[in-house]
Amino acid sequence: MKKPLLGLSMMAEADFVSAILPLFENNQIEILEWSFDTFYDVEEPEWLKGLLDFYSQNNRLIGHGVYYSLFDAKWTERQEEWLNNLKTETEKRHYNHITEHFGFMNTENFHQGIPLPVSLNSKTLQIGKDRLLRLQDVVNVPIGIENLAFSFSIEDVKQQGQFLDQLITDIDGFLILDLHNIYCQAYNFDVQLEEIISAYPLEKVKEIHLSGGSWNQSIYTKNKLIRRDTHDDAIPEEILNILPFVLPKCENLQYIIIERLGCTIKTKDEKEAFFDDFRRVREIIDSIEYHENNYPAIWEKKNVNLVSPLEDLQLYEDQTRLTQLLFDDKPELIKSQTFHYFKTDDWDIEMINTAKSIIKKWNPY
Repeated sequence: MKKPLLGLSMMAEADFVSAILPLFENNQIEILEWSFDTFYDVEEPEWLKGLLDFYSQNNRLIGHGVYYSLFDAKWTERQEEWLNNLKTETEKRHYNHITEHFGFMNTENFHQGIPLPVSLNSKTLQIGKDRLLRLQDVVNVPIGIENLAFSFSIEDVKQQGQFLDQLITDIDGFLILDLHNIYCQAYNFDVQLEEIISAYPLEKVKEIHLSGGSWNQSIYTKNKLIRRDTHDDAIPEEILNILPFVLPKCENLQYIIIERLGCTIKTKDEKEAFFDDFRRVREIIDSIEYHENNYPAIWEKKNVNLVSPLEDLQLYEDQTRLTQLLFDDKPELIKSQTFHYFKTDDWDIEMINTAKSIIKKWNPY
């Protein structure tokens, strides 16, 4: 395992740029991750363009997509346009690799939402593979998928690692292991962090995400809190404590990215906590013994003949009806509904309500 590079997920907000400026000035940002599709419809300011171009020209830029919606069961013009924009972006700027989120998002304000989990079965696997092949077809760099923080059931939590492993096989892809996403699942479903992590194919992890989040009060259970992946606070101590044990198991790890929303590092205490997180992660990376001559295998793009996009109208109807029920503020009805693919009998009512809160946040009208 070669020593991984440490960097940040870049935000364009003035507060964020001001807060992290000392890290740039001291050359501590070894790798920069940019969510390219957040600026598809926005003109980049000159300072941001110059920064991204600098990291690109030095082979230190990685791309992180948010809005492709990997598991939408119906192929749309929106996804086609997203791929066209990605092709243009990667012709303009070099990314070492491109990654996307697990899940689907078919709400009207998809450009502001977050992915919801899919049912883990052979049909969703086929659709996910089809969408990944289309994504891989437009770029000439490796493609990776990030594990999801949110799940409806404990079975989905336990099976997500194996499902992701199967998903990336056809494109010789890799995984982002987001440890805060796993922290959310571990707390919300009362499972040990180690148990979930060990269920992932760690040899396929090329990138690790570290972040913080927030707590929501349960409306069903007194004194119960729900962990949310909101990227607005310090990295939990549990994650920093387990990181030294995770790193050696990820033999092909190349990058570690710290994520923080751009509007959440304003006060002196917030800045100090952020820099303390960065320093501690740096110390953990430096404490591991690495073998510099042990490089990952060379990636080669596979040639694939694409046919018409795979669709499943029953799954699409499931996804649309689920989203509408969440939007209509009727989470309790979901468990009594009959879906073709979703097994809602196993779903946790706390997680259904959390999904409702997410949908209503980004689609208030």
